[in-house]
Amino acid sequence: MEEKKKDIHWYPGHMTKAIRQMQEDIKLIDVVVEIVDARIPMSSKNPDIDTLAKGKSRILLLNKADLADEDQTEAWKTWYEGKGFLVAAINAKNGNGVRKIRDLVAEAAKEKRERDRKRGILNRPVRCMVAGIPNVGKSTFINSFAGRAVTKTGNTPGVTRGKQWIRLNKEVELLDTPGILWPKFESQTVAERIAFIGSIRDEVVNQRDLGIRFVNWIEGAYPGKLAAYYGIPQAEEAIALLSAIAEKRAALKKGGEPDFDRAAQMVLDDVKNGRLGRMTFDTVAEMTDGSEEA
Repeated sequence: MEEKKKDIHWYPGHMTKAIRQMQEDIKLIDVVVEIVDARIPMSSKNPDIDTLAKGKSRILLLNKADLADEDQTEAWKTWYEGKGFLVAAINAKNGNGVRKIRDLVAEAAKEKRERDRKRGILNRPVRCMVAGIPNVGKSTFINSFAGRAVTKTGNTPGVTRGKQWIRLNKEVELLDTPGILWPKFESQTVAERIAFIGSIRDEVVNQRDLGIRFVNWIEGAYPGKLAAYYGIPQAEEAIALLSAIAEKRAALKKGGEPDFDRAAQMVLDDVKNGRLGRMTFDTVAEMTDGSEEA
């Protein structure tokens, strides 16, 4: 019953336009603030942003840290700091950790301010570009950082389509940018994990297939977690677990057959919204493999 895996790709036209606009805007930028999902700190890190931000001061925010494994978040923070990033773990939704970002911006802008001072330029605001893939919480972070609603937010990818300058105060200006992926995923594991957290539109990916992939992953990484959460018997096969979840949640077709599509959609929705508890898909040991490249 398990379907053959199909490669996951999603790169709509507005992303091509957005990356070109960012290439123009980067000339005006002092600091690049990149937001990743703390559950997939490497899979959700767009390699095109590294190219775009070359030579700029860098801040990396591990957002949704409340949904991730705390030990892994700390390990990733240390790893990225070793690559030269200023790093913070935050929960933009409730504001946890957001206040310390002002200090990170000040630290990242030290050289810029010194250059300005030597040129006799005083009080020019620090310009920060906020970048990341879809659905990692860029707009939620900006609203939390600003202390007021200045951008639209949503739990589906593609809410922010155009750039937007936001003046926080006399010292800092933010450039909000659309969520961008990269044209081709070299790793389908990375693509899967981006889909798990909701950064690819649901209609692009077969939800039953993705649900099965997720169940197989979580049973390897956190065995018994699904059974405990849904109150179902433990099983070895992903399809058996989805069947039990369908019966438990009354996701049934006519005749009482399990509706695997609905069950998979339920599970994936629970993952995106953090209802299954803390979990981290990307571990430092698995993803870095001794690599020296961030």
